[in-house]
Amino acid sequence: MKKLVNAPRAVVGEMLEGLVALSPGLALLEGESVVVRADIPAEPQRREVAVISGGGSGHEPAHAGYVGTGMLHAAVAGDVFTSPSTDAVLAAIRAVSGPAGALLVVKNYTGDRLNFGLAAELARAEGIPTEVVVVADDVALRDTVEPSRRRGIAGTVLVHKVAGAAAASGASLEEVAREAEATAAELGTMGVALGPCTVPAAGRPGFSLGEEEIELGLGIHGEQGVRRVPMQPANALVDTLLATILEDREIGSGDRVALLVNGLGGTPPMELAIVANRALTVLRERGVLVERTWCGSFLTALEMPGCSLSLLRVDDARLRWLDAATAAPAWPGNGKLAPARRVRPTPPAPSVSVAAGGAHPGMERFKQAVLTVADALDAAEARLTELDSAAGDGDLGISMVRGAAALRALPESSWTNPARALTAMGEAVRRSIGGSSGPFYATALLRAARRLADVAPDATGWAEAFHAGVEAVAELGGARPGDRTMLDALRPAADAFSQALNAGKSPAEAWNACVLAAERGAEATAGMKPRLGRASYLGERAVGVPDAGAAAVVVWLKALSSCIG
Repeated sequence: MKKLVNAPRAVVGEMLEGLVALSPGLALLEGESVVVRADIPAEPQRREVAVISGGGSGHEPAHAGYVGTGMLHAAVAGDVFTSPSTDAVLAAIRAVSGPAGALLVVKNYTGDRLNFGLAAELARAEGIPTEVVVVADDVALRDTVEPSRRRGIAGTVLVHKVAGAAAASGASLEEVAREAEATAAELGTMGVALGPCTVPAAGRPGFSLGEEEIELGLGIHGEQGVRRVPMQPANALVDTLLATILEDREIGSGDRVALLVNGLGGTPPMELAIVANRALTVLRERGVLVERTWCGSFLTALEMPGCSLSLLRVDDARLRWLDAATAAPAWPGNGKLAPARRVRPTPPAPSVSVAAGGAHPGMERFKQAVLTVADALDAAEARLTELDSAAGDGDLGISMVRGAAALRALPESSWTNPARALTAMGEAVRRSIGGSSGPFYATALLRAARRLADVAPDATGWAEAFHAGVEAVAELGGARPGDRTMLDALRPAADAFSQALNAGKSPAEAWNACVLAAERGAEATAGMKPRLGRASYLGERAVGVPDAGAAAVVVWLKALSSCIG
C-alpha cells in the first residue's frame, strides 16, 4: 500500500486539521472529529436551523468540504468508511444548534442511521428540536431492495445544498426538513467502478477485478457493485447509467433536471468531462431540460477509479435553492450551462505555393515510396510505443500512425512534383502528429521542399535536400549528435548518403550506407545520457534503452530502401 499518510489510525484527525487550516471559514470542534462553521453565533437564540451531515471519512471533499454559509453548519467524521459515534453527532448538534433546531441529513447506511438517529433522540430529550432526513438515491438497487432501503450516495450533496439554502433563508425546521425530503425523493444516482480502493487500516484493496472487468452499481465504501460486467467505452457506460436513472425516476421529455457528474477519487478530469459530454448529449436527445450541471469529485471512495451520475428533478423554487450563494469550500459554483457554441478558426494567411504544372516523371514512384513508409510506421507502432514509454510519455507510436494516415489521405494534386509533395507532407504531419515529432518532421519536410523548388532533382539534389531537412531539425530543437535525440540517427544517415554518392556509389548503395549509419546511430543512443527532451528529466534512468525518435527514423529510412535504385 502506497499512500501519503503517517499512520493509518491518524489519517482522519490529521486530514481534518489540514482542511481547517486551509479554510478560514471552518473550525474544528475541540476533542471531536467534527468540523463546524467558524461564524456560528455564540448566542443560541441567534442561530438559524442547523443543517448537519457526515459519515465515514474517505469521501472527501464530503462532508466537511460542504460546511459553510448557505450549506452545512457542521460535518461529523467517522473513521474511514465507518459511521461516526452517537456522541460525536450529539456534540455537533449541541455546538451549532439553538432553539430553531437541527436537521440531520443522513445517507442510508445502517451505522449512520443508528448513530445519527440516536443522537437526534438524545438532542430532543435535551430540548433541541431535531429532524432526520434519510437520502436513499442509489437506483442501482431498484431490483434488489425496496426504495426505502437503497443506499445514499453522491446525490446527497444536492440535498445538502437545498437544505442549507433553505436554512440560510430563515425557514423553520419543518420547512427545511420538507425541502430536504422533497429533494431526496426526486433524486436518483447510479455509479460504476473501474477498480477497487484501499482502506489505509486494511492495507489491501476491498475487492479484485480482472483487467477487463468493472462493477456496475457501486457503493461508496469500497464494496462491490450490483453486477460485474466487461469493460466498455465511456459512452456505453453513461448510456447504461442514465437509462436506469431515467426509468426509475420516471424522467422524460420536457422534464427539468440538475445533473451531477461525480468522480470517485481516482478519475481524472479528462475522463469526467467525457462522461459529462455524453450525459448532456443523451439527455438533450431525450428532450430532458438540463438546467444545471456540476462535474468533479464531490463524494468519493478514497482513490477508487470510476464515476456516478445523479439526476435531480427541479422546478423554479428548487433552482433558487441550488443557485443560492454558499461559502462552502467544496461547492463548485452555480452550474449554469452556456449555449452550445463553436467559434470559427481564423483562416491561415496565404502562403507561397509551389507551382503544380504537370506531374514530373517518377512521381508515381515517389508516392508509392511515401505509402511504403506509412505502412512501415503502422507496423512499428507497438515497438515505438514501448521505447517511448521507457523514457518518454509513450505517445510516439500512435503519433506516427496518425502521421501515416495523414500521408495516405493526401489528394492526388499533392503528387505533381517533389517540392509540392514534400510541402503537402509537411503540412499533413504538422496537423496530425502531436508532441515534438510533428513540428520536427514538418520543419524538415518544408525546408527540404524549398531546397528542391523548381528543379527535378537527381540523387545529389536529394542528398542536399536531406541535409537541409536535418539542419532544420537541429536548428528547431537545438540538439547536437550525442544528445540522444532523433538527430543521432538523422545526422549520420544524411552524411553517409552524401559521402557514398560523392565516392561514386550508386543511389541504392548510398542509401544502404545511409540506413546502416542510422541504425548504428540509433543503437548508440542506448548508451547516452539524454540532454534534451522529456527523457532528459530521467537522467541516468533512461540509459540502456534506445531513443524512440531515433528508432522511428530508422523505420522510415529502411522502408525507403526498396524504393531507391
